[in-house]
Amino acid sequence: MSYVVRFTPEAEADLIRLYDFILVRDQGDGVLADRALDAIRHGVEHLSRSPFNCRKAYPGNNPHLRELIIAFGASGYVALFEIEPAEIVTVLAVRHQREDDFY
Repeated sequence: MSYVVRFTPEAEADLIRLYDFILVRDQGDGVLADRALDAIRHGVEHLSRSPFNCRKAYPGNNPHLRELIIAFGASGYVALFEIEPAEIVTVLAVRHQREDDFY
């Protein structure tokens, strides 16, 4: 089974924010910022094949709300997503692992 992966406007804004953060932190290092976005894109590709393999999001009892851990450097990113009917996965938010939680 294949899933269609889409991003909410908030998740797209998260990607821009994360990219800009790297540019500011690393004095305009566009290569590193591009590598970070590539890591996120590669991780999210996994959701089109097997989103149920990712851990359930906490708190809550919604089995369709999950988190994808995306490795990058010494830490990485976390994508919060929801598995919807009709084989759709919606990425709701993306955070750096050292940021505050989604909740």
